[in-house]
Amino acid sequence: MRILITGGAGFLGSHLAESLVSQGHHVITMDNLSTGKVENVSHLMGNERFTFVKYNVCDYVHVEGHLDAVMHFASPASPQDYLDMPIATLKVGGLGTHKALGLAKAKGARFLLASTSEVYGDPLVNPQPESYWGNVNPISPRGVYDEAKRFAEAMTMAYHRYHGLDTRIVRIFNTFGPRMRPNDGRVVSNFIVQALQGKSLTVYGDGTQTRSFCYVDDLVRGIIALLFVDSDKTVEQRTDRKSFFTKQEIALARSVHDPVNIGNPRELTVLEIAKVILKLTHSSSEITHHSLPADDPKVRRPDITLAKMLLKWEPKVELEDALLNTVQYFQKVLGQPELVR
Repeated sequence: MRILITGGAGFLGSHLAESLVSQGHHVITMDNLSTGKVENVSHLMGNERFTFVKYNVCDYVHVEGHLDAVMHFASPASPQDYLDMPIATLKVGGLGTHKALGLAKAKGARFLLASTSEVYGDPLVNPQPESYWGNVNPISPRGVYDEAKRFAEAMTMAYHRYHGLDTRIVRIFNTFGPRMRPNDGRVVSNFIVQALQGKSLTVYGDGTQTRSFCYVDDLVRGIIALLFVDSDKTVEQRTDRKSFFTKQEIALARSVHDPVNIGNPRELTVLEIAKVILKLTHSSSEITHHSLPADDPKVRRPDITLAKMLLKWEPKVELEDALLNTVQYFQKVLGQPELVR
């Protein structure tokens, strides 16, 4: 397949590009490098199945030749980035999504939108199923990211219903792994870098708020499964074996065009994840508490029932192993000797 990934030089986009190229697909990555880095895809340069284009997806998007799929991953994603670039975040969620959808429509390509668990806001239900409409403050500072993604989902579904475009929406929960930026402001990268540098680990609030962390390899595997799943074939297979499935399960199998949660349902408090990282890094850093940011979610945990059924997907990498891999990556970035396992 020939696949375009917008935001393809970012943390997630680069891992997707690498995996798809290794599977034999031709990947075109498009990135304006506002938060992505050429270094993330430099190892793919020179591969005949890989092309990099520096471009802002909010402008008119044109790609020569056919496309089988468009994966829209362009967007600031860390709190520090979207708070620093609020208008750009809204633009790429609105204009960027519109341009990417228009390209997919023109090429007759399948479209996959990278959405987020942030569409659930500060949820009043836990875990969060795809059917939950969320609890979002649209005018809070972090609302620029939440509402950009909610709008992007609405536009994607409008293209599916009005134009008959073959669409997918993945709601991504907290993800970590190599190629995260040391200063991107996310929980795992913050804690690891602070621990390695002997600085205090910054916990906001009392640390009892929860998060569910998924390793990037698991996430990429789930996203690619969603991209390639054939809805008609899936339903056929399941209805042929309807005696083994409830009506609810068959209905779930038909919802490939609706949002699908991809994340790890193992829920930890922020304090718990801080302590795990301190142990893995053998750090003597202390934990300090700071004021909680506005509208910071109190809980975050995905209901992955649909992903399990539709994609036969669930996370496989153990949290501690994934964290150690990430610690070792940051040690290289910071020029520190590698820890002994």
